[in-house]
Amino acid sequence: MNLLALVDCDNFYASCERVFRPDLKKIPIVVLSNNDGCVIARSKEAKSMGIGMGVPWFKIKRAYLAQGGRVFSSNFALYGDLSNRVMHVLSGMSQSMEIYSIDEAFLGLHHLQDPRDAYAFGIHCRSTVHQWVGVPVRIGIAPTKTLAKVASHIAKKRNGGTGVACLHTAGQIKRALRDIPAHEVWGVGRQLSSQLNELGVISAFDLSEVDISLIRKKFSVVLERTVRELRGEPCLEIQEKNAPKKQIIVSRSFKTRINNQEELKPLISNFAARAAEKLRNEKQKCSKVSVLIATSPFEKTSQYRGFASFQFSTPTNDTRSILLGATKALNDSFKGNYIYAKAGVLLSSFSCQEVEQQSLFQDMRDGLLLQPSAELMQCIDLLNQEQQQIYFASQHPESFARVQTKMMSPRYTTNWHELPTAS
Repeated sequence: MNLLALVDCDNFYASCERVFRPDLKKIPIVVLSNNDGCVIARSKEAKSMGIGMGVPWFKIKRAYLAQGGRVFSSNFALYGDLSNRVMHVLSGMSQSMEIYSIDEAFLGLHHLQDPRDAYAFGIHCRSTVHQWVGVPVRIGIAPTKTLAKVASHIAKKRNGGTGVACLHTAGQIKRALRDIPAHEVWGVGRQLSSQLNELGVISAFDLSEVDISLIRKKFSVVLERTVRELRGEPCLEIQEKNAPKKQIIVSRSFKTRINNQEELKPLISNFAARAAEKLRNEKQKCSKVSVLIATSPFEKTSQYRGFASFQFSTPTNDTRSILLGATKALNDSFKGNYIYAKAGVLLSSFSCQEVEQQSLFQDMRDGLLLQPSAELMQCIDLLNQEQQQIYFASQHPESFARVQTKMMSPRYTTNWHELPTAS
């Protein structure tokens, strides 16, 4: 029997904050979104206090801090680097690996001769990641991805357990599925489970026993694969190469509201420049840039949500062209007499940067008469990675200060000036 493991970092953002702060080990921790708007991550202790995901910070601030909780602005430089370190350790544990998200990865366990060795492997893997990186993980092991998700769920629910759960016998799988509601199965959710409940499918075990032809007829081939996976039939292979992204978005809410286009322009330029950098990192080009601007739905003011796009005649990843397109899209989407609370730039219609598809009728308006320069963009990216920030004329460096990061921890692993110190 071939097995695979799902390695999932526990409360990842909160755990990252504890790596260099052991004094916070048992302290409730929440991490906030950009501009410290709402809660995007919670430690186990914060969850026990009833702190919900996505709750606005101002609503819980007083009561939470009064109970001794700690709060951090999001530190994505730290989280991203520690994620890379976790994945690097895991890559040495198996010959096949799929990075599923910033805090999850699937490992193929084909190298194990005996399925009974899987649990010991999980214990070794978990202790190695914690010792080498400092981030706790839980591990679910099973014959399929969906069952590995179930095993990970079991490992999470076991208080005081080892953090590893292994399902490799028919008996273990049946007992596990009987205790899990259908809506908690990977890819099902509450809306789909309500339809399944009407058919008498309440638990994950019920779902695994349902007639395949009925599922295919009334639902979809996606749910059919889920049912087969619950039965131990692998339908989802490990994808060792991540599929290329289909779009990139950079957006942000503003703590200080904006009501004129001149203030929005440098922000849109900042977002467009960042999106272009991400695009080149993905080794892609885009044919469309879009701009979104919106008022706050939580305020008693006139509501407006503007969205406009600009289509390039030839795919590009040159920041200068993307800035020009974003400016034109902003002009088309902006309306006066509104107080804006959020804006963003979206890049889409991607193609590989190695393929050059020219237009027979190149549009003179799209700015591509500026000769694209891969060398210039590479130089700018390199300087920015070395903390020597390069700005384009339409950007406004001070506008980055609009992001509230007053409670952000140091970037311990990525900034020379913020290295941890010992006293």
